Amino acid sequence: MLEKLKTEIDLVARHLEVLRVVAAHQPIGIMKLADLLGLPYHRVRYSLRVLEGMGYIRASPAGAVATERARAFLEGLDTDLDAMIALLEGMRVAPSHNV
Repeated sequence: MLEKLKTEIDLVARHLEVLRVVAAHQPIGIMKLADLLGLPYHRVRYSLRVLEGMGYIRASPAGAVATERARAFLEGLDTDLDAMIALLEGMRVAPSHNV
Protein backbone atom coordinates (compact mmCIF):
# COMPACT_ATOMS: atom_id res chain seq x y z
CA MET A 1 0.00 0.00 0.00
CA LEU A 2 2.81 2.43 0.81
CA GLU A 3 5.22 1.46 -1.97
CA LYS A 4 3.93 4.13 -4.38
CA LEU A 5 4.28 6.77 -1.67
CA LYS A 6 7.87 5.68 -1.01
CA THR A 7 8.65 5.88 -4.73
CA GLU A 8 7.22 9.41 -4.87
CA ILE A 9 9.19 10.46 -1.78
CA ASP A 10 12.39 9.13 -3.37
CA LEU A 11 11.68 11.15 -6.51
CA VAL A 12 10.92 14.33 -4.55
CA ALA A 13 14.13 13.79 -2.55
CA ARG A 14 16.10 13.68 -5.81
CA HIS A 15 14.42 16.85 -7.09
CA LEU A 16 15.22 18.58 -3.78
CA GLU A 17 18.86 17.53 -3.95
CA VAL A 18 19.13 18.82 -7.52
CA LEU A 19 17.54 22.10 -6.43
CA ARG A 20 19.92 22.45 -3.48
CA VAL A 21 22.96 21.86 -5.67
CA VAL A 22 21.72 24.31 -8.31
CA ALA A 23 21.18 26.95 -5.61
CA ALA A 24 24.64 26.34 -4.15
CA HIS A 25 26.61 26.18 -7.43
CA GLN A 26 24.64 28.32 -9.87
CA PRO A 27 24.87 28.75 -12.72
CA ILE A 28 25.54 25.08 -13.29
CA GLY A 29 25.31 22.83 -16.32
CA ILE A 30 23.68 19.44 -16.44
CA MET A 31 26.93 17.50 -16.81
CA LYS A 32 28.47 19.17 -13.74
CA LEU A 33 25.25 18.54 -11.80
CA ALA A 34 25.24 14.87 -12.74
CA ASP A 35 28.88 14.60 -11.70
CA LEU A 36 28.35 16.34 -8.34
CA LEU A 37 25.26 14.28 -7.54
CA GLY A 38 26.59 10.97 -8.84
CA LEU A 39 23.42 10.52 -10.86
CA PRO A 40 22.86 9.56 -14.48
CA TYR A 41 22.50 12.47 -16.88
CA HIS A 42 18.92 11.51 -17.84
CA ARG A 43 17.71 11.60 -14.22
CA VAL A 44 19.24 15.02 -13.63
CA ARG A 45 17.70 16.28 -16.87
CA TYR A 46 14.27 15.04 -15.76
CA SER A 47 14.59 16.71 -12.36
CA LEU A 48 15.68 19.97 -14.00
CA ARG A 49 12.65 19.83 -16.30
CA VAL A 50 10.29 19.27 -13.35
CA LEU A 51 11.91 22.04 -11.29
CA GLU A 52 11.77 24.45 -14.22
CA GLY A 53 8.10 23.62 -14.78
CA MET A 54 7.41 24.44 -11.13
CA GLY A 55 9.25 27.75 -11.39
CA TYR A 56 12.09 26.82 -9.04
CA ILE A 57 14.87 27.09 -11.60
CA ARG A 58 15.38 28.74 -14.93
CA ALA A 59 17.80 28.09 -17.75
CA SER A 60 20.51 30.60 -18.50
CA PRO A 61 23.28 30.55 -21.11
CA ALA A 62 25.71 29.47 -18.37
CA GLY A 63 23.44 26.79 -16.89
CA ALA A 64 20.59 26.37 -14.44
CA VAL A 65 19.96 29.04 -11.81
CA ALA A 66 17.59 29.07 -8.84
CA THR A 67 14.71 31.53 -8.85
CA GLU A 68 13.44 33.64 -5.97
CA ARG A 69 10.61 31.13 -5.66
CA ALA A 70 13.20 28.39 -5.02
CA ARG A 71 14.92 30.44 -2.33
CA ALA A 72 11.61 31.04 -0.55
CA PHE A 73 10.71 27.36 -0.86
CA LEU A 74 14.05 26.20 0.56
CA GLU A 75 13.77 28.66 3.47
CA GLY A 76 10.42 27.15 4.51
CA LEU A 77 11.31 23.55 3.72
CA ASP A 78 12.16 22.43 7.27
CA THR A 79 8.84 23.74 8.59
CA ASP A 80 6.94 22.03 5.78
CA LEU A 81 8.79 18.75 6.36
CA ASP A 82 8.16 18.90 10.11
CA ALA A 83 4.42 19.22 9.41
CA MET A 84 4.54 16.23 7.06
CA ILE A 85 6.48 14.17 9.60
CA ALA A 86 3.86 15.00 12.25
CA LEU A 87 1.13 13.90 9.85
CA LEU A 88 2.90 10.60 9.23
CA GLU A 89 3.57 10.11 12.93
CA GLY A 90 -0.16 10.48 13.52
CA MET A 91 -0.75 7.52 11.21
CA ARG A 92 1.22 5.12 13.42
CA VAL A 93 -0.66 2.32 15.14
CA ALA A 94 -0.75 2.99 18.87
CA PRO A 95 1.02 0.25 20.91
CA SER A 96 -2.29 -0.76 22.50
CA HIS A 97 -3.80 -1.28 19.04
CA ASN A 98 -1.28 -3.76 17.68
CA VAL A 99 -2.67 -5.99 15.00
